[in-house]
Amino acid sequence: MASKETTDSEAYEAFLDHVRQYNYVGDAAGVLSWDQQVMMPDEGTPARSKQSSTLSTLEHELLTDDQLAEWLDELDGSVSGERQAVVREIKREHERASEVPEALVEQLSEVSSNAMPVWEEAKAESDFSKFEEPLEELVELRREYAAEIDPDRDPYEVLVEDYEPYLDIETIEEILGELKSELPALIEQVSESDAELADPFDGEYDESDQEALVREALDELGYDWSRGRLDTAPHPFSTGTQFDARVTTRFSPDDPLDAVGSTIHEFGHARYTLGLPDEEYGTPLGESRDMTVHESQSRFWENHVGRTLPFWRYFGSAVEDHLGVDASAREFYEAANEVYEDNLIRVEADELTYHMHIVLRFEIERDLIRGDLEVSEVPQVWNEKMEEYLGVVPEEDRNGCLQDIHWTYGNFGYFPTYSLGSLLAAQIDATIRSEFDDLDGMIERGEFDPIAGWLTEEIHQHGCRYTTPELIERATGEELSASHFLEYAEDKYGDLYGF
Repeated sequence: MASKETTDSEAYEAFLDHVRQYNYVGDAAGVLSWDQQVMMPDEGTPARSKQSSTLSTLEHELLTDDQLAEWLDELDGSVSGERQAVVREIKREHERASEVPEALVEQLSEVSSNAMPVWEEAKAESDFSKFEEPLEELVELRREYAAEIDPDRDPYEVLVEDYEPYLDIETIEEILGELKSELPALIEQVSESDAELADPFDGEYDESDQEALVREALDELGYDWSRGRLDTAPHPFSTGTQFDARVTTRFSPDDPLDAVGSTIHEFGHARYTLGLPDEEYGTPLGESRDMTVHESQSRFWENHVGRTLPFWRYFGSAVEDHLGVDASAREFYEAANEVYEDNLIRVEADELTYHMHIVLRFEIERDLIRGDLEVSEVPQVWNEKMEEYLGVVPEEDRNGCLQDIHWTYGNFGYFPTYSLGSLLAAQIDATIRSEFDDLDGMIERGEFDPIAGWLTEEIHQHGCRYTTPELIERATGEELSASHFLEYAEDKYGDLYGF
């Protein structure tokens, strides 16, 4: 008779094979989504929505399969270490998905896919009314989704857990509330300063030259081109696996730093994905921890490397080589960090006002899902909050409530992780500075491999073995807080603006 240990091992291997199939289907859907945003012909949507819907349905079937439930019951508590972590992660996903009817999953996928070209048209014409109907449908479907999972809980809290399952809504609201409370005074000090930061960019720059510049940035940072590629998209993003982690960017003729910043940001996401262990592909041990940690990686590289004076001492000459802009490292540094009081666009925002953009989106989507705000009211409320939090009002919907793609996918609950990730990035930066005596010198010399190595060792290689709080504490020695970011922001912008 086989021992219990042998039986458990056999069951675990069968369970793991099933989990891999589930993840492979999800990864295939990710490639289709990348293609739709980057390369698909304009008229491909009807077929793509059906393809995406079918894959979503198959993924749901694999995750809610009765045999998977039996394996989870058998293995939970009888395996340990990494195996128990895998069981924990799949059990959480299985239990949530099992509550959601397959028809609703299919409907959500199809409505979202069909909504994308509508959003693109509405944004191009700056007309929110064109997007109002599909957004109403997505809000209602997401409410239904949350109610299926747990009808007795706050539906927005349920949705947040799709992106950050291990930080509770009270913690999230407390941290965002601290930013909302503390940052306006710092932003006001900047606005009242007489300092004039340099801006050496005074013309328009060819897209091919900008592309050459950001490709060099990716080269210098250590992007693995054998496992990735660079393309353009209306809204920059990164997607993929440890074998194929792609990045996208976008180019503005008169603002090449936007492309540099967005490319380095997406590099951070891709570098995390590429740092996951190859041998664990298809399992939670080969997947990134949730969006707070993922965003910390992109914001670390974008802000704590790419927006530093040492980086521009190293990389400034590349701007002259590709764009013909002759300026000092200090001038590039100031241009990369200037606070624009009239900025309307989240992805173009500086490190201070960025979080007010996030608070605005968080409050609107929370109220939409909770039923405290009608979709038709979004443009008005958006503009009111922009005036209250940032002192500027968009004249067009394209620069206001239509600028982000997230709600087009039905991704309600995603936005808070942007701020949480930024705070974690500052916490990680403080930790790395305690580990390396001369981090600024390393950046100035272009020695990025040791930094990437530390991140892989402390964060990437663990996949989902640890929960978010556990991983943060292991990597930084403390729980997530806003303190490191607020201290960093006051020091940095006090130096830039002379207060």
